[in-house]
Amino acid sequence: MPGETALPDLPNIASNALELPDRSKLSVELSTHKPRILLLYGSLRGRSYSRFLTQEAARLLEHFGAETRIFDPSGLPLPDGAPTDHPKVKELRELSLWSEGQVWTSPERHGAMSGVMKSQIDWIPLATGSIRPTQGRTLAVMQVSGGSQSFNAVSQMRILGRWMRMITIPNQSSVAKAYQEFDEAGRMKPSSYYDRVVDVMEELVKFTLITRDVSDYLTSRYSERKEDAEKLEARMKLKAI
Repeated sequence: MPGETALPDLPNIASNALELPDRSKLSVELSTHKPRILLLYGSLRGRSYSRFLTQEAARLLEHFGAETRIFDPSGLPLPDGAPTDHPKVKELRELSLWSEGQVWTSPERHGAMSGVMKSQIDWIPLATGSIRPTQGRTLAVMQVSGGSQSFNAVSQMRILGRWMRMITIPNQSSVAKAYQEFDEAGRMKPSSYYDRVVDVMEELVKFTLITRDVSDYLTSRYSERKEDAEKLEARMKLKAI
């Protein structure tokens, strides 16, 4: 029966679903292709500082050996405002599945991430059948602000990253008074803000290289293994009737 255990000190544990951490499962054959990074930004403005920062991040990621894709949110319908086979929705979901890591960059508006940014995340489902489009992928979060430095948007995106079962790296970037930090061509000027962006992208590539080949093992959960075991037992009982 589910819940039966041979562990006297842990009577609530289903021993058939409990696994001890196994270091050998972290020693796997490493992938040789470039880390695949998807970048999302949260503004549709012609002169969008979140887009400029995203493009700067993509250049750095490619220098660090990654393959990048930037999703253009123009034309993406509001969540639930179109069927899931809408071309922009399909493009976004396919890119999420393609990725091994992601970068989310949002302007801060009214003390929060932008609606454009949130809509993109809302269109990526937590699960599609047995496939989780974001689980185990690495994530870096950045924001741009029109005023003084703030961390509201990156903090919100960290919450969403956890909800989407992503591995959010410790470092992050918040660029204050973004209108002063980019030249007319949209390139970021030298500054401590730029140096932090370099730090974040370097860290993202490192974390992606470490985790991408073992992400399934890292995100394997006792509660889900227990549920699967219960479903299997129920099916076996039906077959025996």
